[in-house]
Amino acid sequence: MASVKDFSVEEKLVSLLKLQKIDSKLDEIQILKGELPMEVSDLEDEIHGLQSRQTRIEEEINGISEFIEGRKNAIKESEALISKYEKQSENVKNNREFEAINKEIEMQQLEIKLAEKHIRDANEELADKVKTLEGAKKQLNVKEGVLGHKKGELEKIIADTEKEETHFNKESVEARGHIDERLLYSYDRIRKSYRNGLAVVPVERDACGGCFNSIPPQRQSEIRLHKKIIVCENCGRILVDADLNDSVEAK
Repeated sequence: MASVKDFSVEEKLVSLLKLQKIDSKLDEIQILKGELPMEVSDLEDEIHGLQSRQTRIEEEINGISEFIEGRKNAIKESEALISKYEKQSENVKNNREFEAINKEIEMQQLEIKLAEKHIRDANEELADKVKTLEGAKKQLNVKEGVLGHKKGELEKIIADTEKEETHFNKESVEARGHIDERLLYSYDRIRKSYRNGLAVVPVERDACGGCFNSIPPQRQSEIRLHKKIIVCENCGRILVDADLNDSVEAK
């Protein structure tokens, strides 16, 4: 890295320009992918949420079903007790015993009615939950279908560009090794400031290739000399002459 400081301004400009063209190639690949990586990630999160919701609804359905079974068993127990008390009533010795048994029978009959009401209410809730579950499953199936399609598109783009992307990533790392840290910091900062990622631009038709602000003739002469790093006074991008720009390629 120490040798970086020994490079001439022209060599630094060439290295910067080469890095810019490499990074622009990588930007093109990302543009080709578009919003697909983010869309896939968002869909995966959404599907995870829907799966959790489906599991929760299924657990609620199981809970309601268990409650209904419990109430049905309670009815059977009450019916058994009523049958028992009715047999006992046949052998009562006095009115007091008869009234006591009748009260127990009435109590169990009330328990049966209450259990039947609970079962009706629970069945209504169960029907709503089943309907909600069906809707959740349909929504999940739709989202999984969309995800499969999006993943297929993304995987095809990745497969088509993987070799190229790997190559340019390697070239980018190598190019960065020929630029001193201070200049590299400036380059990265400028790149992040603009959506098109252009930090190094040529002078085209007497204007900055980034913001199209007019560049005075004297300034253009200084740029062509390659004696110092010159930036656009309007947008702050690093300027190079058209000839230098044309001579550097990212292969």
